[in-house]
Amino acid sequence: MRLCIDYRQLNRVTVKNKYPLSRIDDLLDQLKGAITFSKIDLRSGYWQLRIAEKDISKTAFCTRYGHYEFLVMPFGLTNAPAAFMALMNRTFQEYMDQFVIVSIDDILVYSKNREEHEQHLRILLQILKEKELYAKLSKCEFWVNQVVFSLEACVYPG
Repeated sequence: MRLCIDYRQLNRVTVKNKYPLSRIDDLLDQLKGAITFSKIDLRSGYWQLRIAEKDISKTAFCTRYGHYEFLVMPFGLTNAPAAFMALMNRTFQEYMDQFVIVSIDDILVYSKNREEHEQHLRILLQILKEKELYAKLSKCEFWVNQVVFSLEACVYPG
């Protein structure tokens, strides 16, 4: 079960953040020559993104048990995907176009050989540790020759 709040009123007055996403053909070009892949799925992706202090009250909701406010990004906010993509791109910017592709809360690490892949994974896992971003290991795949990676979220409109 996942808690979902109706944020339609808040979303109507929210200035929309249209984050530019990568084109699929550009991402596929990066993968040329790669033979080893790892896919890392972040656990409860949006919930790893803290809400700015000034915006916490905007997430308020009431139940029969009391009044609550989210401290992390809930589902249902119009800018949640763009905010999370911005975080992911800032976090991995140095390695994008080299050996990392991000698609919302999925991270693809790609390498031309196993030795290189070991280095790439060490770098990526160290960044996740430093930024306190957590993976859901049951949904991750490491050291594979083929991987299913959703690029749907990476389509740039237009």
